[in-house]
Amino acid sequence: MNILIVDGYNIIGAWPELRELKEEDDLATARDLLIDKMAEYQAFTGDRVIIVFDAHLVQGNEKKYKNHQVEVIFTKEHETADERIERLAKSLINVRTKVYVATSDYTEQWTIFSQGALRKSARELLAEMETIEKDISKKLQHMQQQTPMSKVPLTEEVAKIFEKWRRGQK
Repeated sequence: MNILIVDGYNIIGAWPELRELKEEDDLATARDLLIDKMAEYQAFTGDRVIIVFDAHLVQGNEKKYKNHQVEVIFTKEHETADERIERLAKSLINVRTKVYVATSDYTEQWTIFSQGALRKSARELLAEMETIEKDISKKLQHMQQQTPMSKVPLTEEVAKIFEKWRRGQK
């Protein structure tokens, strides 16, 4: 099994689309978009994905939840994402599991690499994500082209009505 641990704010700062949202003071939307993209990644690759966000300046305990089957962790007070990622990677590495850490933080890459985890830079993950999105798009197009045609000839208007009924719309 493969596990991808994502340094959330590091990736947000590195990916142009997410960085732009962050710079527009819409960090929550950037986080949500990253989670959505990592859900697509997880669904497509079958890898387990864990996203860690820094909350070392926020009071309180660590917060964990799942969003689209992606595990999301906000670190506890006075704990950095790097510290949490290092502990997490160390606890998850075993003979049957490859652990990848997505970050462009050079120091963090060396630290996790020395523990036996593999690294993925933000740029590598972005390129992989773009390829996955293209593959998903191609598969959807192919599926739409394979939609069986009705054996009974229908006008376009009637076909639209039937499609609305099929989707449960009035």
